[in-house]
Amino acid sequence: MTAYIVTNHKAIRHAIHTADVSDLGSCTLRGKFAYLPCRLNVRQPAQTVQLLAKNRNTLTRKTTTFAIPNENDEAERSGSHACSDDQVLMPLENNHSSSDLDEEAVGSLSEAGAGLFQSVEHSGNQESLLDKLKAVHLHVLASEQWNASRLKLSHKNYMESATNLIHYLALKCLDIEPLKDDFALITLLNLEMVNSSVLESLTTGIQLLENLQLKSVRTDENVSAGICTQEKLDQQNKGNYTRNTMRMKAYLNRERLLGPLQDSRITHIMTTVGEEALESETLITDLIKAGTSLIRINCAHGNPEIWSEIIRRVKQSSQMLEAPCRILMDLAGPKLRTSNLKPGPCVVKISPKKNATGNVIFPAQVWLSHRGAGSPPPHLSPDAVLFIDDQEFLTEIKVGDTLRFFDARGKKRMLKISRVFHVFSGTGFIAECTRTAYVSSGTELFIKRKKGRFPVGQVVDVPARESFIRLRVGDLLIISRDGTYDQDNSYGRTRGAHRITCSSGYLFDAVKPGERIAFDDGKIWGVIKGTSISEIVVSITHAGLRGTKLGSQKSINIPDSNIRHEGLTSKDLVDLEFVASHADMVGVSFVRDTRDIIVLRKELEKRKLQNLGIVLKIETKRGFEKFPLLLLEAMKSSNPLGVMIARGDLAVECGWERLADMQEEILSVSGAAHIPVIWATQVLESLVKSGVPTRAEMTDVANGRRASCIMLNKGKHIVEAVSTLDNILNANSKKMKAEVKPLVLSSHLF
Repeated sequence: MTAYIVTNHKAIRHAIHTADVSDLGSCTLRGKFAYLPCRLNVRQPAQTVQLLAKNRNTLTRKTTTFAIPNENDEAERSGSHACSDDQVLMPLENNHSSSDLDEEAVGSLSEAGAGLFQSVEHSGNQESLLDKLKAVHLHVLASEQWNASRLKLSHKNYMESATNLIHYLALKCLDIEPLKDDFALITLLNLEMVNSSVLESLTTGIQLLENLQLKSVRTDENVSAGICTQEKLDQQNKGNYTRNTMRMKAYLNRERLLGPLQDSRITHIMTTVGEEALESETLITDLIKAGTSLIRINCAHGNPEIWSEIIRRVKQSSQMLEAPCRILMDLAGPKLRTSNLKPGPCVVKISPKKNATGNVIFPAQVWLSHRGAGSPPPHLSPDAVLFIDDQEFLTEIKVGDTLRFFDARGKKRMLKISRVFHVFSGTGFIAECTRTAYVSSGTELFIKRKKGRFPVGQVVDVPARESFIRLRVGDLLIISRDGTYDQDNSYGRTRGAHRITCSSGYLFDAVKPGERIAFDDGKIWGVIKGTSISEIVVSITHAGLRGTKLGSQKSINIPDSNIRHEGLTSKDLVDLEFVASHADMVGVSFVRDTRDIIVLRKELEKRKLQNLGIVLKIETKRGFEKFPLLLLEAMKSSNPLGVMIARGDLAVECGWERLADMQEEILSVSGAAHIPVIWATQVLESLVKSGVPTRAEMTDVANGRRASCIMLNKGKHIVEAVSTLDNILNANSKKMKAEVKPLVLSSHLF
C-alpha cells in the first residue's frame, strides 16, 4: 500500500508492544455547525461527534456518528443560504472536557485559536492518534455532505476535483499542527503533502494505524473488528478519490489548458510579446526554439491588426519547428491606468561611453538602414537606430565613409561607417559616433567625398520621446478625468501641482480622502487629500530620492478602496470576439467576485465557446480572499481552467510582506482543485532587461517549478532569458525536493 506513507515498521511495532494503553471511553462534543467564510475564519461552534474508543484488551466497536442538523439547525441553514456565493460550509467541533477523569477525549476539535488536539502522551499511544485521525476523516466527509448542493453544480469534468477541494478546505480550517507533530514521531503521514488527494491520504493513515494495532492485539475479536473497520474504509477509498485518479485529473486538466509538453520537459514557459515582435522577423521563432510553449498577448496594448500578425507568426513558427505553441490573450479588464501624456519631441539621443573624467572610451554604435530593411540582427545591440528614406543613398555608402550632419541643436557631428550587414530585405550599416548628438526626423546626412557631389540622405520616422512627470515626496499630483484637463476648476488652480489624466470613472467614484493610492506597480505612493466629480488631489508620500518618473499607461492601485465595476468592460466584450476566433485561452483580469465568473460564463455560452481555456488572474485582495469560491464557480462550466498568480498588482494590493504566503496558499488550494497554475510577474526581470540575473531571481525560478507554467515579460534579452529558464526548469527530469533527490555534493564523498 502506498500513498504519502513513509514508515519504519520495526520501530512502530516496538512502540506498540511497549506502549502502556489505558482505558478509553467515549467522548461527546457538543455545538452547532459553522458557516465557514472563504478565508477559513471560524465564526461559530459545531455539531456533536462521538468518537471510536478502545478498551484495554478489546477492540470495542463504539458507535461513531457525525450528527445531522435538527429542525432548528435546518431552519438556520435555510435562512443562511448554505450554498450562497459568500460561504463554504465546514463542520467544526469544540473542545469539551470529559466529566470522567479516567476517560481521555480523543479527536476533539478546538474553537479558533485554541488548538485542535491534545498532545500525544508518548510515542506508543497509537490509539489516541488513530481516533484523532478518524475525527478528522469524519470532519472531512461531513463537510462534503454539507456542501453537496454546491458540488452538484460542478461540471462532470471537475466533480472529483471540486470535492477534493472541499475536503482540503475542511482539513485546513482545523489546527492540525499538534496532529502533524504526532505523526512526525512515528514518521507515518505528512499532512503538508495531502492536498491533491485528501480523502485517500487520511484513509490510508487510518488503515495503517489499525493494522499496526491488530498486530499488537491478537485476539479473534480484535481481528474481526479491525477487518470490519478496514473494509468500511476500503469502500470509502474506492472509486473516484484514489491517489492515482486524482493525479490523473491534475495531469489532464493541465494538458487540456496548456497543451502537451515536449522533450521530457516538466514545466511550460509562457512569454509575453507585443508590437515589438513585429520589428524582428525571427523573434518569435527564436522564442519557440529557446523553449517557449505559450505566447501571451495583452489586450490592453495594441489592436486586432497587430494581434493577428503576432498570432500568424506564432502559428507559422510552431508549424515549421513542429513545436506546439498555444496563445493566451488577456482581457484588459477594469485596470486603472494613467492616460497617454502629450508626446515628446521626435528626437533620439546618441551618447558615446565616457569614463569618470569625461573622456570617450567607446563610441556610440548607430544602426543605419532603409525603413523596409527592418530592425538590426538580434546579435547586435546598437545604442540608436536611424532609418534613411533614400535607398539609393544607402547604396553609395561604403565601410570607412564618414557621414556629416547638423544635429537638432545645430551642432556639427559625424558618423563613421564601421561594418555592413545584409539583412532580409536590404542592407544595414553600423556607424560610430564619438560625440553626443540629438538627431530628429528630417536631419540630412552628407557623405564626405574628396571630389564630385555629396550624396544626401534624410533621417525619417524618429519616434517621439516618452513623456513623463517626475514626482518627489511632498509633491501634489492632480488626477483629472479625460476631457477635463483644461477646464477651470478649484483644484486646477493649485500652484506647483503636477497633472495626469485617467479615463476610468471607477477611480473617481471609489476613492475617499485619507485612502492610499499607488502608481506604476507601487514605485510611487501617495495619500488622497481631496476629491471631486472630475478630480483627485494626491500628496506623494513615497518616491525615489531624486524623484520617480510617472509616464503614460502606468498602473494605478487603490488598495483601501472598494471599487465597483461590471465583470467585463465594453472593451473586453469587443476583444472577446477576437479572442474567441484566434486564441486558445482567455485571461480574466482583476477577478474580484463570483459575479465576474458568472458574467464570463454567460458570454462564453452565448458564443458556444465550451473549449476556450479560462485563466483566472488573481491580482486583487478580494480575488485572493474569495479564491476557493472563484474556483468552485468556474468549475461549473466545461472550459479548461487555470490560475495565474499576478504578483505585481497582488503585492501592491495586499502588501509586499504578505506576497510569499499568498502565493503559497494559491498554489496549495489550486493543487487541491487539480488546477494548473501560472507563476507570473517579474520572473528573471533583470536578466530580461539587462542580460544579467540577480541571485534572488534564480531562486525565485527554482521555487516556481512547483507551478505548471512560468511566465516571462518582454524585454531586450528575452530570448536569452527563455533559454536560461528552460535550462533551470529542466535540469532534473522529475520534480523532487532537495531532501530526496540525488545530491551533487554526495558524489565527492562516495
